[in-house]
Amino acid sequence: MDILTIGEAVIDFKQSKKLSFEGFEGGSPLNVAVAAARLGSNVGFAGQISDDLFGKVLSQYLAANNIDTSFLLEHNSPSSLAFVAEINGDANFSFMNNGAADTLYNPQPRPKFPKDLQFLMFGSISLLSEPTASSIEDIVALHQDSSTIVFDPNIRPDLITDKDEYLNKLYNWLSLADIVKVSRQDLEWLYPTIFYENIALDWLQLKPTAIIITNGEKGAKLYRHGQKVISSKTVKVDVVDTVAAGDTFTGALMVSLLNKDLKDVSNSEWQDNLDFANRAAALNCARAGANPPTREEIKQYFEL
Repeated sequence: MDILTIGEAVIDFKQSKKLSFEGFEGGSPLNVAVAAARLGSNVGFAGQISDDLFGKVLSQYLAANNIDTSFLLEHNSPSSLAFVAEINGDANFSFMNNGAADTLYNPQPRPKFPKDLQFLMFGSISLLSEPTASSIEDIVALHQDSSTIVFDPNIRPDLITDKDEYLNKLYNWLSLADIVKVSRQDLEWLYPTIFYENIALDWLQLKPTAIIITNGEKGAKLYRHGQKVISSKTVKVDVVDTVAAGDTFTGALMVSLLNKDLKDVSNSEWQDNLDFANRAAALNCARAGANPPTREEIKQYFEL
């Protein structure tokens, strides 16, 4: 297992008309796992899903994408459901997840992942509910010395009832991470009066080696200690929707960094990695729902 993601798996209902919705498998950590697996990596997914109708759909989806579920638990509480609508070019969510299986994740003892695991990714709404949030924090902390930790806050403001409390917890999550991927939209909600480059520099003082800020069709920027800022090349596609674009970026980025020491990655390699992840994210946006591309699809679409 090269990459493992931990957190929620949900069903996204994408709006097609006023009160018409089509269901897709989703949840940020699940989407990241699928993105990495479709690019040819050995990927696992950890967390907890329901044994209900939707949970069975999620299990089948994981299996169809060849994702290891050795660390996935099952619970008799219902599945989390998310309703998604595009508003002004951004995906807006409404959740039904009170008492859902993924919010009750509390494995005892805490699992220990394979020693050869290279990347462990966490974040998103799984950090907003207890006991899941504390469980994930414990598990990530257990693997800090053996794996590269990737964190994406993937903020959903409607689920955050106390912003000050969230900000306090955020600094703890940042201190666990080696790589942070965050969208400009998230930063604007977190710190509406602070320029996002200053936020990246502030976060680098905690622990991360790299802060990557994604900005939709404008691409992504990489910030590191004492290094020049690197920007991905922009690409254009006919956008169907933006659901899971950031998740696809994260999955592709981890794949591109496999078998590399972050301290030894050159500027030109970082450039290639960002460009690869940005192409994958863009192609995901060219089709409905969370539908990350394969490596061959990326090559064909962008004529590489």
